[in-house]
Amino acid sequence: MAVKKPILSPWFDGSTPLEELPASDQVAHDIVLEFGDLKPSVMRIMDAELNDDQRLRAMVAFRDSLQDPGNANRDPRVAIANASK
Repeated sequence: MAVKKPILSPWFDGSTPLEELPASDQVAHDIVLEFGDLKPSVMRIMDAELNDDQRLRAMVAFRDSLQDPGNANRDPRVAIANASK
C-alpha cells in the first residue's frame, strides 16, 4: 500500500515532522487544512509583530472563535490585539 503524502501548507512543508514545529505553526496548519478559505486570516496572525507566546495565544483564540459565531476573535485583528495585551 502506498504511503500517503502529508498535506502541505506555508507552515508545514513536510521536511520536519509536524509535531516538531512550533505550536503556533501547528495550529496555523490545522486551521488551513480544515478551513482553506481562512488562509489570509491565518497569515495575518502569523505575520503580525508578535513574540512566540503572543502568536500562539492569537492563533488559539482565533481557532477557538471559529466554533462561536459571536466571538470577536474571529477577526484576526482582534485576536492579534488581544494577544498583545
